[in-house]
Amino acid sequence: MPSNQPPEPHPIARRAVLGAGAVGAGLAFASLHSWAAQASEAEVLLRKGGVVAAFRHSLAPGTFDPPGFRLGDCSTQRNLNEDGRAQARAVGAWFKQRQLQPDKVLSSPWCRCVDSATLAFGTPETWPALGSPRGSPETTSAGHLRELRAALTAATAKPGRFEVWFTHMFVLSDLANTNTGSGEALILRADRSGKTEVLARLVVSA
Repeated sequence: MPSNQPPEPHPIARRAVLGAGAVGAGLAFASLHSWAAQASEAEVLLRKGGVVAAFRHSLAPGTFDPPGFRLGDCSTQRNLNEDGRAQARAVGAWFKQRQLQPDKVLSSPWCRCVDSATLAFGTPETWPALGSPRGSPETTSAGHLRELRAALTAATAKPGRFEVWFTHMFVLSDLANTNTGSGEALILRADRSGKTEVLARLVVSA
């Protein structure tokens, strides 16, 4: 990071700020557009293709994963609750009702993302670049961001097709410079310079 940039906030502070920001940003956005209007806009973009629907995993109460958690062992991780599972199923139903079929479904290796993707679309392909940042500060690594941006650029070049990604709040914050709620998707594309653009948001009611 260039020396003239401010330091990353403390992990706990970052969680608090982003958590509060997600609520505030969501309410402000909803005051301008109804959820139905946003969903309609997202549908148009998905049909046109050349985009990625990047979901924050569905509701999984809590903040940190338990100490000593292990990837591949869901019993050691923070997982979806029943509301989160219903939310993920509703996402799948929304796409199915509109006959919107993703070109591919990619997921963070964390169980709450894999389960969100599976309940919505079936078993996804896991991709470490979508994984939750670990350690301090809680920022997505430069290498993973390069992978994500390259994949987004490739997806943008495919009109008529779209991808679905399932990931975490901090990954979406680092990639798209915005906050998201549980189960919310950002409809993304890359501009000509490779910068991530947020075209719309999608929230599906359970």
